[in-house]
Amino acid sequence: MIYKFLPFILWFKDYGFGKFKIDLLAGVTVALVLIPQSMAYAQLAGLPAYYGLYAAFLPPMVAALFGSSRQLATGPVAVVSLMSAASLEPLATAGSAEFIAYSIVLALTVGIFQFSLGVLRLGLVVNFLSHPVVNGFTNAAAIIIASSQFSKFFGVYVDKAEHHYETLIRVGQAALDYTHLPTLLYGLAAVAIMVTLRKINPRIPNVLIAVAITTVISYFTGFNRDTYVDVSAMKIPGFAEKVSEFNHSVDEIKRLGTERAALGPAIDAEIARQEEEHGGASVKLIELQSEVEVDTVLLNQAKQHSSDIRTEFRYMKFDAVKEGDTFTFYEQGTAPVGVDIEGGTWRLSIGNNVLNTTNLKMTGGGAIVGKIPEGLPTLQMPDLTLKTFLKLLPTAIIISLLGFMEAIAIAKAMAAQTGQKLDPNQELIGQGLANILGSIGSSYAVSGSFSRSAVNLQAGAVSGISSVVTSIVVIITLLFFTPLLYHLPQAVLAAVIMMAVIGLVNVKGFIHAWKAQWYDGAIAILSFVVTLYFAPHLDKGIMVGVFLSMTIFLYKSMRPVVTSLSLNEEKVLKSADYYRLKGCRHISVVRFDGALFFANASYLDEQVLKFRNNQPDLRYILLDARGINDMDASGEEALAMLVKRIRSAGMGFAVCGVKGQILDVMERTGLYDEIGSDNIYADSRAATTAIIEKIHKATDLPEGGCGNCPLTQYLPLEDQKHIKEVMAS
Repeated sequence: MIYKFLPFILWFKDYGFGKFKIDLLAGVTVALVLIPQSMAYAQLAGLPAYYGLYAAFLPPMVAALFGSSRQLATGPVAVVSLMSAASLEPLATAGSAEFIAYSIVLALTVGIFQFSLGVLRLGLVVNFLSHPVVNGFTNAAAIIIASSQFSKFFGVYVDKAEHHYETLIRVGQAALDYTHLPTLLYGLAAVAIMVTLRKINPRIPNVLIAVAITTVISYFTGFNRDTYVDVSAMKIPGFAEKVSEFNHSVDEIKRLGTERAALGPAIDAEIARQEEEHGGASVKLIELQSEVEVDTVLLNQAKQHSSDIRTEFRYMKFDAVKEGDTFTFYEQGTAPVGVDIEGGTWRLSIGNNVLNTTNLKMTGGGAIVGKIPEGLPTLQMPDLTLKTFLKLLPTAIIISLLGFMEAIAIAKAMAAQTGQKLDPNQELIGQGLANILGSIGSSYAVSGSFSRSAVNLQAGAVSGISSVVTSIVVIITLLFFTPLLYHLPQAVLAAVIMMAVIGLVNVKGFIHAWKAQWYDGAIAILSFVVTLYFAPHLDKGIMVGVFLSMTIFLYKSMRPVVTSLSLNEEKVLKSADYYRLKGCRHISVVRFDGALFFANASYLDEQVLKFRNNQPDLRYILLDARGINDMDASGEEALAMLVKRIRSAGMGFAVCGVKGQILDVMERTGLYDEIGSDNIYADSRAATTAIIEKIHKATDLPEGGCGNCPLTQYLPLEDQKHIKEVMAS
């Protein structure tokens, strides 16, 4: 029981200083990869970069302490980060305080769901996500993740569209209009460094080195050039009025959003009152619902108006003229003749918030990470209400299952090399606690990482102490080294993400699935296409894939294999149709593969009727029940009716290879006695031998009898010879 509650105690059996040194080195190595990766993934999740460090603080240690894998490295991962952002964007603006709060609460919800599955020993629920579905989704997610970084790579900013491909079109248009070349060069340089070092030696912390080199160059070259000015410094006709118009639309968005949100509780209260009074829709309820619809229309109009102005500002390019310690800005090409223009193109930094007219941010360089708060995050329980929990639960379920599938697949691959025994339910508990306790430390949803786990294994980690060391290194970084990351270019973080997700692309998986079964390949391709098309609504791809998988499963369950058997040259009963074997005219050996239950009970009768119609001289039917593993009331009744129908037609019926659990059902319902113990055989050989003897004692066989019947090969040689002599005479 102690090992169940505290599995990490098992680490210390035969553990010495030598193993600790290996774990220490492995933990530090993983941390060097985790720190830059976590910051990149946080931005993919729509959060400030330093929230990635918060997600790398507690989860690696907690997942290792309470999980079953000793090498699995837990923390921020690409797919979960993308899923988190995509699911929360309809609820709040990415990067806002509300969005951050939702992200942390989502992590808590994911953790509660995973922990509950583990405690209830329901780890098998992950099997609802078939491999073709996961492969199709993962390939699409990799493309979406990589392409979502193009805007940072080119140094352009656009509003997100309803679909991801529409956003990419906007990014392409903005990049054609203006690409910040230094930003693009930093991104390409980071990719080149990581690829080169990976080829030289995969154990080199290529991500950390790329980050370190580009950050140092960024610092000394002044890559980031920001200044703040009053709106009066913008010498563009109508600019101040356009800023005021934009601010008004943003204020309208906030006002209408608040007003609409306040109507929700009022509508709920009115519905509850009507239910208590058992009345229909009241006038007040209709008025409240109408107000919500009006606010929604006005809100969408305000959003579109602010988006149009924001796009107009983003396409503006400015020249800067320095006057003492201040700057004056003119639209590019309109500055007065003779003034000294500062080098480079300047642009207005604009987001979804109100612009401060006394402190407009103008940027003439590339984007960097900027200031990261020093110290550890405040430990506090997220504000999780029942309403929020239910709102986030559907998304949390998908993230939980996807995240766990990724984690357990990685853990199994490593266990195959190390010989370690894995417990999927214990791993669910570890992942659940990592998300629950991580959310207390301001973490967003995390899972097991393939790349970092591989690094951990390559470094020789022998226990979860390596993950504990990783968490300690992240703590030290948060306490002392965050200022060193100030000048890290955003384009480099984009490059880190793009390089990390390349490994998720697996085209061979589609080919393999198609070769196994064409419908598995089709499901993988459809999941891929639907995920790509509906992105950022990634749940659509998963739902379509699961629906198709379940449909195929149900169809196969309703239409199991029912085949006629005959003996091959090796005297083994095989499918007569598949192997093109000659069957007996008078005896049909029928095999049913699958559980005999309500959904397919009538199918057995349909197939037997088809065999009877195809064989007019049929005298006996033998049901080979080796493939029947389960039978419910409907299945038992259908089998009983089949026996009666066959015998009423003057034919014999027998069954062989019946399993114990099926015999129990037959005995309890009386079907065993109805069939008769002398018609129930242990195996097909005994059944066929007995039936052949019965058939060949008959005096009314059609001309030709069964002299050439392949089933007679089951008989002793003297009996086969006797039958042939009788038939010949």
